[in-house]
Amino acid sequence: MMSELKKTPLYDYYEESGAKVIDFSGWALPVQFSSIKEEHRAVREAIGMFEVSHMGEIRVTGRESVGFLNYALTNDVTKLTEERAQYTMLCNERGGVIDDLVIYKLDEDDYLLVVNAGNTHIDFETLKAIGGFDATVENVSEKYGQLAVQGPGARDLVQKHVREDISEMKMFRFKKDIDIDGSKVILSQTGYTGEDGFEIYCAAEDTLKLWKLFLNGGAEPCGLGSRDTLRLEAGLPLHGQDLTEDITPVEANMGFAVKPDKGEFVGRDVLKEQKENGAPRKLGGFEILERGIARTDYEVKDSGGNRVGYVTSGTQSPLTKKSIGLALVDKEFYELDKEFNIIVRNKEVKAKFVKTPFHKN
Repeated sequence: MMSELKKTPLYDYYEESGAKVIDFSGWALPVQFSSIKEEHRAVREAIGMFEVSHMGEIRVTGRESVGFLNYALTNDVTKLTEERAQYTMLCNERGGVIDDLVIYKLDEDDYLLVVNAGNTHIDFETLKAIGGFDATVENVSEKYGQLAVQGPGARDLVQKHVREDISEMKMFRFKKDIDIDGSKVILSQTGYTGEDGFEIYCAAEDTLKLWKLFLNGGAEPCGLGSRDTLRLEAGLPLHGQDLTEDITPVEANMGFAVKPDKGEFVGRDVLKEQKENGAPRKLGGFEILERGIARTDYEVKDSGGNRVGYVTSGTQSPLTKKSIGLALVDKEFYELDKEFNIIVRNKEVKAKFVKTPFHKN
């Protein structure tokens, strides 16, 4: 029942606009407005916009917040500045990923963690359970709305509404206290599409106003369906599928966000060993050579019929029309251009490993 789901600031707008709304991690969110293919094309060729206010925000403050976060997370928090954000992971002792997230340094001893919607509660509880540091952890998710304006035309559109020059703003840079139409926002050069663009963090009550501002400027409204096809074409992992509490960042090719040399942190022993000597499994990109689309958990088998792994994500690429995906396989089995079989609806379908990302801007 939609009435029991959590609602973002744009829920009433979705109802009025006739968007197809589904249950996503307990949230009522649009899967599409027009069609997944049209929305996908808008982001690749022009400007698409997503509301992502369901994402969680956790604030960490206090005298020892840097030490606390460096112990809790895999990347090196000391490298952050008040203009440079960071992709990082919250892991368990086995090196498995509880969540992947982006962290912002808002001020001295004041950090904002942007986490995946379905993991907000477990992330919050995991962080709160870490003792021994003078640091305060707060779940501030309800205060924020979030929009992602993505595509080749995104930068020009956003520039029209901000005084600051953002023409040279690079990936994972951000500006705080930016004025857009009278709203104070955090403007971050990040996204989940493989295209140029920005994520805008605003007060929850300003979300609809800013949404309409960018719609009127030519942004196409987009839903979760195209968000998934875009991120998979860009080779970006999705937590819950390509990253889980049983899959490490190193196995998922995200070892760049793990810094064993910074000192002690949760999961360090396992992740240091894997970075130095290789992980037992590897996440590899593939394309299917016959008819069929591989979906999450479909079996991967070698030519002898032995199971060597499974599909974590799969779709048909709206860009190339090819059936693509990611599979977690035994390290020894992975080899670029190698052919193998995926069991699609009880039938063996030929596939081969290919380079990722499948689409590069």
